[in-house]
Amino acid sequence: MRTGRPKAELVLTQAERTVLERYVRRGTTAQRLSMRAQIVLLCAEGLDNTKVSRRLRTTSNTVGKWRARFVEARLDGLMDEPRPGAPRAISDEQVEAVVVKTLESTPKGATHWSTRQMAKAVG
Repeated sequence: MRTGRPKAELVLTQAERTVLERYVRRGTTAQRLSMRAQIVLLCAEGLDNTKVSRRLRTTSNTVGKWRARFVEARLDGLMDEPRPGAPRAISDEQVEAVVVKTLESTPKGATHWSTRQMAKAVG
């Protein structure tokens, strides 16, 4: 007989699995998003929260939170929720472009990007 809180049933579509695996494999994905994707993929394999938390070295509460958010909102549930304060002046696409450019290229005649060089390069 099982005890404890029942866990949310988690079944992935092939498209969701593809996106989650891309989040895990891609080197430029934010670490927190990669961790959330790993949690969902392991839960989809049928592992319980305790086994997933041990494998990923996190708490079972964290695993339960992201399992439930994924079941409720699917892939959108893994993204960070808006924070209070002034609206952002730059979009997520602009942030990603800067990160990718920083990691995958260097400016002419230099070993790394300065903030002014990067600002000029991406506008």
